[in-house]
Amino acid sequence: MEPETMSTEQQFILERADLGTLIVALREAGYATFGPVERDRAIVYEEIESVDELPVGWTEEQEGGTYRLKRRADEAVFGFTVGPHSWKKYLFPPEQRLFRARKVGGRIEFENETTAPRKMAFIGVRSCELAAIAVQDKVFSGGPFLDSVYGTRRANTFIVAVNCGLAAKTCFCESMNTGPRATGGFDLSLTEVVRGDRHYFVVETGSEAGRAILAPLPHRAASDKERAASMAATQRARKQMGRKLDTKGLKELLERNLEHPQWDKIADRCLSCANCTMVCPTCFCSTVEDVTDLTGDHAERWRKWDSCFTIGFSYIVGGSIRSSVKSRYRQWLTHKLSTWHDQFDTSGCVGCGRCITWCPVAIDLTREVEVIRKTGRRVPPPDTEIS
Repeated sequence: MEPETMSTEQQFILERADLGTLIVALREAGYATFGPVERDRAIVYEEIESVDELPVGWTEEQEGGTYRLKRRADEAVFGFTVGPHSWKKYLFPPEQRLFRARKVGGRIEFENETTAPRKMAFIGVRSCELAAIAVQDKVFSGGPFLDSVYGTRRANTFIVAVNCGLAAKTCFCESMNTGPRATGGFDLSLTEVVRGDRHYFVVETGSEAGRAILAPLPHRAASDKERAASMAATQRARKQMGRKLDTKGLKELLERNLEHPQWDKIADRCLSCANCTMVCPTCFCSTVEDVTDLTGDHAERWRKWDSCFTIGFSYIVGGSIRSSVKSRYRQWLTHKLSTWHDQFDTSGCVGCGRCITWCPVAIDLTREVEVIRKTGRRVPPPDTEIS
């Protein structure tokens, strides 16, 4: 990744004491505000109404298969990285009713699910998560088939990004060129600086909507020293990256090694629990279910999150195509890092590290790829088939 440089966008200072005015302004503009909160011993995303609900003074310890909250030595508002939730749950809901049908006399009437668009403001979106939203934009809105539910929600979303001032041991966004500093895709971005008795946010605007929200708030132009402190914060996070992933030739590397013995070793550990896909901010697999009431006069069709790790996901007439754990893990990893490029011209991984943290047996895709890179085929095998 290229060295960070100062943004050409003017930067401003919002004092810590004035952070609450941002949430008030967003709510007065008609946005439902969502942000990180401390809940059930994790940092999760929920709807919030005031700055007091943010997880002030909390941080986490993350490693493969490990997540622990702990108190910080200061009162940082965003002094953590990412937890088990991603913003995907608001743009691509875990459950979404598609339509309803009812029997009226001798005919069936269909009613498509139409809900008034809700204006949403996401507060605390990390750079890797901005990249994930951009990936899902391609999946749901970038091709010939558009997802109207996603498109409507996305069009009514205001994003307040927060640049990372630290990195978890499972983070590798630098390897994926997705962080730790946001360079676009936001309406406003904040960099938190806590130094002695000074506590403030360096603010950048990324859209006209962002400039309109910032305008009435108590803010001033940032000094060179304050701008430098903002850059130093994200440089510190860059140095703390706990993982690396060599992406050079990675797509072709995985294509050449579909029968590498490492897949069997992974399968011996993998529980096929689907945790990695549930916490991933870019995974988009879903299934459709039809349900009826006891009378048989009313039916609904629902779309629900699914996972390529479930044996029924690849079921067709005659059985499941991917019946082994080996085949299901390989499908997930090779799709994420290789064939996603064929479909969407980008990687499906943004380096957030969630799949490593929340894997019960601590399978680490960066290490698995490293093994395959060191010991795998260097030329394509003839007539490769996926089994």
